[in-house]
Order: sequence, then structure tokens, then C-alpha cells
Amino acid sequence: MLDIKGLKVIYEDNHLIAVNKPPRWLVQGDDTGDTPISEYVKQYIKVRYKKPGDVFLGTIHRLDRPVSGVVVFARTTKALTRMNKLFQERKVEKTYWAVVGERPKPINGTLINFILKDHEKNKAKAYDQVGNRTKNAKESELSYNLIREIGNLHLLEVKPKTGRPHQIRVQLSKIGCPIWGDLKYGFGKANQDGSIHLHCKKLSFVHPVKKELIEIKAKPPSTQLWNTLNVDF
Repeated sequence: MLDIKGLKVIYEDNHLIAVNKPPRWLVQGDDTGDTPISEYVKQYIKVRYKKPGDVFLGTIHRLDRPVSGVVVFARTTKALTRMNKLFQERKVEKTYWAVVGERPKPINGTLINFILKDHEKNKAKAYDQVGNRTKNAKESELSYNLIREIGNLHLLEVKPKTGRPHQIRVQLSKIGCPIWGDLKYGFGKANQDGSIHLHCKKLSFVHPVKKELIEIKAKPPSTQLWNTLNVDF
């Protein structure tokens, strides 16, 4: 089996390739200079398919660096254009798992807020309504459901309808349920490895070329906390 930096490819065809991103890995390069997962995917394609020259790879969406789970890339410009349109039109169903330290009240529901991103601080804030000082805030919606709890570990299944920066993190924090390890949004203690317990479990959409419904799933990291919850995948 081809092993490129421990890369976990979970779906691939002539148009798309999807990986299970570990926490702390970048999706795209930034000013840290750290190698992003996109570069390892390019290397994988180049070696596996014996591609000469540069490999095309289009970034369709992103996960925050401390978040794990499904990331899909486009292998052709046609797929990139069509997938971008699917995301823009909200035709991609996204399912996340989030571990929180507080039981949400109620245990399931829909959250609608307006999120404003402070790019200098790389932090977002959620508001109940838009005012003069927050006129640029974007409406953000997600649904959540408590699916398991063991002691002070509470596992939520979260389905964001919109795709705002740090959306799940800031909206759960606003109802008093910051994600486990997410110091930036109010959890009391950071995880030692810099991760947070937010995982993109599944993306569902109609394939941009084949026109068939596909579901791409990713197992959560094999860590003590995730293993304690022992959720069926």
C-alpha cells in the first residue's frame, strides 16, 4: 500500500479525491510555512498514477487546523467548478461529531446566529441579531443532537447548514458548550497536542460528474477520549 506521510485516502476517482485529515494538519499552506495536506495529496497522485510534471489539485473546502475529518479535493478543473457550486448552493450535507464538556439544553435543536470574523485575531463571534457595529456579520445556522454521554463527555452530532468561519466552534460556545480542548472558544483546558474534539464525520452530495449520490465517511482519531465514547461508525 502506498504510504505518503501517513495520508489516509478514503475516496478517489478520476474527478475527486478525499482524505481523513488528522488534527493539527493544514489543508492549505499559510504563513507558518508548514507543509499542508494538499501537498501530500499531490505527491500521492503523482506516485500512484505515475503523473509527469505538476499535478492539478483544487481545494474545494477547508477544515480548521485543530479539526479532523473528511476533506475533498478536485482532480480536474471541471470537478472543482462544479463542487464549488454545490457548496455555494448548500447542496453538500455536512455531518460533524463534537465532544463538549457541558450537556446542552435542550439536548437537540437548531441554532441561528450572526457570525463576525476578526481576521487579525483569527477569531469569530456569534450575535443574536445584527446591529450597526455588526452589519457585516453573516447568518449562520446549524442543527445539533446529543447522541451519547459518558460522565462529563457529551457527544453531539452537528449538521451545519451554512459554512461560516469557526461556525460550529463559536455557535456551540455561545450556548455554553465549548468543544473539548478548544481554548480559543471557552473550553477550560487545551489538549496537549493542540487538537480539538471536532471531527467532520461525513459529507454527502451528488457527484459533480457521475451524477450519483455519494457519502464519504471518516473515522475519528484513535485517541483515548474518542475511544472512551466508543461510538458506532
